[in-house]
Amino acid sequence: MSEANIVLPPLTRNEWTLLWAVLGSALVALGYGLLMVWSVLRCDPGTPAMQKVGKAIEDGAMAYLRRQIKVMIWFVLILDVGLYLMYSHLYADQGPGHPLALGVAVAFLAGVLASYGAGYVGMWLAVKANVRTAAAAMESFPKAMKVAFNAGTVSGMFTVGFGLLGATLIFLIFREEAMRILVGFGFGGSLAALFMRVGGGIFTKAADIGADLVGKIEAGIPEDDPRNAAVIADNVGDNVGDCAGMAADVFESYEVTLVAAIILAAATLATPQFQADYGANASSFALKLILFPLLIRAVGVFASILGTISVRLKPGEQDPMKPIIWGYWVSSLSALAGVAVVNYFYLHDPRTGLVDWRFTVASGIGIVLAILTLFLTNYYTHPNNRPVSETAIASKTGPATLLLSGMAEGNESTVWAIVLIGLTILSSMWVFASEPALAAYGIALAGLGLLTTTGFILAMDTYGPITDNAHGIFEMAGVSNERASRTLSWMDAIGNTTKALTKGLAIATAVLAAVSLFKSFIDEAQLNEIGIQVNLPKVFVGVLIGGAVPFLFTAFSLKAVGRAAYFVVEEVRRQFREHPGIMTRKELPEYGRCVEIVTAAAQKELLGPGMVAVATPVLVAFGLGAAACGGYLCGAILTGQLLAVYMANTGGLWDNAKKKIEDGFLGGKGTDRHKAAIIGDTVGDPYKDTAGPSLNPLIKVMNLVAILIVPFTIRPLSPGVRATVIMVSAAMLIAAVIISHRGAILLPTPSDGEHPPAPPKD
Repeated sequence: MSEANIVLPPLTRNEWTLLWAVLGSALVALGYGLLMVWSVLRCDPGTPAMQKVGKAIEDGAMAYLRRQIKVMIWFVLILDVGLYLMYSHLYADQGPGHPLALGVAVAFLAGVLASYGAGYVGMWLAVKANVRTAAAAMESFPKAMKVAFNAGTVSGMFTVGFGLLGATLIFLIFREEAMRILVGFGFGGSLAALFMRVGGGIFTKAADIGADLVGKIEAGIPEDDPRNAAVIADNVGDNVGDCAGMAADVFESYEVTLVAAIILAAATLATPQFQADYGANASSFALKLILFPLLIRAVGVFASILGTISVRLKPGEQDPMKPIIWGYWVSSLSALAGVAVVNYFYLHDPRTGLVDWRFTVASGIGIVLAILTLFLTNYYTHPNNRPVSETAIASKTGPATLLLSGMAEGNESTVWAIVLIGLTILSSMWVFASEPALAAYGIALAGLGLLTTTGFILAMDTYGPITDNAHGIFEMAGVSNERASRTLSWMDAIGNTTKALTKGLAIATAVLAAVSLFKSFIDEAQLNEIGIQVNLPKVFVGVLIGGAVPFLFTAFSLKAVGRAAYFVVEEVRRQFREHPGIMTRKELPEYGRCVEIVTAAAQKELLGPGMVAVATPVLVAFGLGAAACGGYLCGAILTGQLLAVYMANTGGLWDNAKKKIEDGFLGGKGTDRHKAAIIGDTVGDPYKDTAGPSLNPLIKVMNLVAILIVPFTIRPLSPGVRATVIMVSAAMLIAAVIISHRGAILLPTPSDGEHPPAPPKD
């Protein structure tokens, strides 16, 4: 997209009214979120013992998030200054103090703050709702369900409200230059999501693995037994990873799909075919296409509210998944009807005056993809379906066969996921087959449709960690109520499925947004004529590097979890060894030590993945050229999507296979089959909650970085400047690798009481 070719007409009175209505819908989302806050906080917080445990979890979660912000703010500020200097140089010929340079920098910072804000608000209420859900379970199953889902709704509504508010204000202020500003806003949101996903994932899974390995397998005590020193850290981790991390992740998906659609709508004006097709009406019609995504997002606010209101357990109903799925159907169908209404009144073909229903169809394709993705993920991860049952049965012959069964199911699920995404892309393009200039816009509309019901999707996700925490609080507080315990255990198991469903949607959205952003990159890089020719050596090398980066990124994440979990295990063992009164309940464990260990580990490991995401596309673009960077993005999108689906579904499947056995299948807790399933769960934990979900923001961060830097890669640069950029980005990558290996677990030494293996003899 060349900004010089985009000349938008003035907004009409009706369009100004619509923009203010969109702004009003953002405020409605925030208002409804506040109403849910009030409804949750007025619920009974439970017994003093339950409140004490809940307070410890809340303090740990908030302390972690504050520390993470302090660590990452410097990296964010450096990038912010860099963006300002870059764009000041780009527009230097138009005079000093060009508003676009400042706008990009401010929007980037606003995106970071909005993403962190969405995560913070969702987690703040989640750590207050967990104890209230536990208390509600002592009264009834429906009440516990209502408290948990209402609390999750807060996260969804604030995410939607912040995202729509930010995008609309940027559009109102910057008008035709809003496309570039929105890229900065999306980049800020994606980068914050990457940090929160990686840091929160390392924290939660290191604590979870440490607690499971020592508590369940070695000590033979329940998952949330208060004698386990890592149990508080485990519950804190559920909040920083699955509440704050997922809220930030979904926020950036929500924002980036909107950004991609607006950019591509504006880009249609730069195509001769669009100008020829619509003639004198081209500019005014393009403006309608730009505003249409904002109107879809506004429709989604009300559709999400309707969906959350519809989630109610019927008398005698025992599966919480049924009302959740019903609520999603209500939300999705409401969204589709709302999009059709907006299309009917707002988008008419200027050549004929008739309603152009293609835009509703394209958005509907995304909604259908969301429903099919939910079905696919539910099939592979629900405790009552064949894949989970078969994997649980594989535990009869040990952990190896259980792992193999889960890996096979996970690999299979990636095939069907990518088939669905491929069909969605082709279908979206087919809708506009007669007008190729709008084909990429159709794909972007499908991405918008997929996340139209973001408020409901995030409510569904946050429900999972809230019920997980509630179950833990119930056990740690020593409450004697078998019926309530079974209720919370079942809600916890379904929570794993809802989290997996949300991850599946986030992954699908990442690919559709990346494809849309890739088209924007092609336009910006002026590669429309030559395209991305893989037969060219530099482009092929770019594809190879892009395909490798998700593997390097996941290696960093998995190593970090493994190292942190190692030290958690050693700490829990030490406390059991040095304080035998813990097992007899005469002494309390030092919970704070494990929280400190995983907090320090998560902060230490954050910078490496962030530097990989930012530095690698810069290195390829300046070192090999814009076409090679396009190849790089292709490789990263493909392998990133495959890895993300595989890890999310495999991890969720192993987790629910373990829970199925814990609920009495194949002998229940304490059996060899249970221990085999625990090993599968501990392997799957960093898959589904650290490395896999982090790939979503990674894909979009790299695409947005490429779009932001492409104006500098296609213009003449002095050899010195180009060499400096290459050396700095290469140095960042080397530093990322060094950071990833810092603090590695080395071979034992005699001082540890063990001896390293002797070298082989000749």
